[in-house]
This record gives sequence, C-alpha cells and structure tokens, in this order.
Amino acid sequence: MSCNGCRVLRKGCSDSCILRPCLQWIEGPEAQGHATVFVAKFFGRAGLMNFISAVPENQRPALFQSLLYEACGRTVNPVFGAVGLLWSGSWHVCQAAVETVLKGGSLQALKQP
Repeated sequence: MSCNGCRVLRKGCSDSCILRPCLQWIEGPEAQGHATVFVAKFFGRAGLMNFISAVPENQRPALFQSLLYEACGRTVNPVFGAVGLLWSGSWHVCQAAVETVLKGGSLQALKQP
C-alpha cells in the first residue's frame, strides 16, 4: 500500500520508500498529503526526492520538516523567508502558515509596509 506522500504524488511506493519516514512526525493521513503536495509544488517533485536522497536516513524527517517551514516562510515572506520571520520576531507567522498547510488551506504573502 502506498504511503500518503507517494499517494498524493501519484508515484509508486515500496517497502524502501524514502518519503514514508519523512512524514511520520505529521499526524493524520490528510495532513501528510497536504504537506507533501505543498513541498513538492514549491521545490518540485524531483527536487524534493533529490533533497531527501542526499541526506542520511536518520536526518530525513528533520529535512522534510525544514523544507516545509522554508516553503511556508518563503510563501508568506518572499523576500526573507523563514529566516526573516525568525529574525524579525514573527516566527509565529511561519508556524501558523505550516498549520494552515497541514489543514489544507492556502497561503498568501504578507503585506509589505
């Protein structure tokens, strides 16, 4: 049976799936699917798989989480991304964006002054 990540990307899934362990920290199959689609749209499906393949297996869940936060940060703050939100004391905006993505919502860029 396909993992939730492979299912939404419509790719074959096997026992040695590199995506399945990356999604275990996300609760619920729908949230796992939403996160996978969002990150794959942002970085590209091939790019996502290349990123995951390039790191040791024990670091892959942390990598996926980092990619999700960066994709959300870049979407709401296109100039500075997640680092800019952290630096400006607005990390809660990035966390809220991640929660929105996990619930299946859409994100919009913050209004720049």
